[in-house]
Amino acid sequence: MIWTALACALLALPAAADSQARIVRLSDVQGTVQINKNSGLGFENAFANLPITQGTQLRTRENGRAEIEFEDGSTLRLTPNTAVEFSTLGSDDAGKRVSTVDLVEGKAYVNWLGKSADEFTLKFSQEKVTLTQAAHFRVASSSSIAEIASFKNGLEVMGPSGTVKVDKKKMVTFDVHAEDQPMVAKNLEEDSYDQWDKQSIEYHDQYAKNHSTPYAYGSSDLGYYGGYSSVAGYGTLWQPYFVGAGWNPFMDGAWSWYPGFGYMWASAYPWGWMPYYYGNWVYAPSYGWGWQPGGWHGWRGGVHYVGAASAGFHPPVAPVGTVHTVAVGKGGPSVTTVPSMHFVVNNGSAGLGIPRGSYGSLRHLSTQVAKTGSVELRSAPSFAASSSHSGYSHGATHRQRRPVWRETNGTGDSDPGFGRYSHTGAARVVRH
Repeated sequence: MIWTALACALLALPAAADSQARIVRLSDVQGTVQINKNSGLGFENAFANLPITQGTQLRTRENGRAEIEFEDGSTLRLTPNTAVEFSTLGSDDAGKRVSTVDLVEGKAYVNWLGKSADEFTLKFSQEKVTLTQAAHFRVASSSSIAEIASFKNGLEVMGPSGTVKVDKKKMVTFDVHAEDQPMVAKNLEEDSYDQWDKQSIEYHDQYAKNHSTPYAYGSSDLGYYGGYSSVAGYGTLWQPYFVGAGWNPFMDGAWSWYPGFGYMWASAYPWGWMPYYYGNWVYAPSYGWGWQPGGWHGWRGGVHYVGAASAGFHPPVAPVGTVHTVAVGKGGPSVTTVPSMHFVVNNGSAGLGIPRGSYGSLRHLSTQVAKTGSVELRSAPSFAASSSHSGYSHGATHRQRRPVWRETNGTGDSDPGFGRYSHTGAARVVRH
């Protein structure tokens, strides 16, 4: 059965390309999040940088949260106990991207940037909202009631009772037991996850603002976790901070199988999206591995590089004879929980295990780590995107706190959990 499935996948590869299928990014995973890729395995544990394809189902458990990032940088965020299905992820003959997401249950946030003529539709209960302009809203659905609240611009919700307008800073509820009859719009009420949603938007806005690529998904992580340099003979290259000698971009990740696409590489690094699907990795002597932007017209869902590699480099090879996810490196992709106030960053980690936006600028910290081998941070995150909504105070979310560090002996700890937070709550970034 496995070999038959693999053969069908190979035969379906051209069909997937001809149907203008799209792939978007699972950009943040906190706690328990599960994915059903229609591979015949049912729901599996999900991790950041997994591709999301048409027909994929995603669900968060009681302690789980997730973020999905679309090509233009628009985002969909899921709170605990939420399930969605990506019923449409494609493009029409004119090149317009069309996305339809079904909110099966739970609560979600949509921040649609509206930068192009792309179409986004969210269905919940018996209602649907189709966006024609930028929008930011919260939507919830249960067996008894559905609710939508607009943070930015007005919305038009279509349902059994016709079209209902939801103005900015207003919310409307629908009675599921009465054919989704809408109730009178009222002022927007704050929800406990609004702050998490706001902090996530602030992170993307700050670190993606200078990107110049045709695609925006993943650009904020490139801005936070690394920087660009002009390298003689190679042009402009991007390199993550904390790379160290001997690091290569394929040290940690996983092979994940998708019907119609086969195996695709999912990097374990928090910035690991755009550099693995566009452009090329190159190895420059005295500089190390760097990503060369480009190749925007073709999707490359695997391990690729050009030129001579570093000594002793062996690229990971896609598995055969199975459709299960296969981890490479330190034991599998990481799952983040509440960040610790004590955080050790080791040289050679390339950002592995550092929650996004958690310690302001990493450039100066990277220089310090290169000198000492290891630095312990003692600071609250600037953007608590990975924190519990009941954790950090609101006062810490709108300003960046300067990290206070102290040098360690550089030995670090061996962590077979691939950058996971230990049972004590103290984070360790693995040094390779």
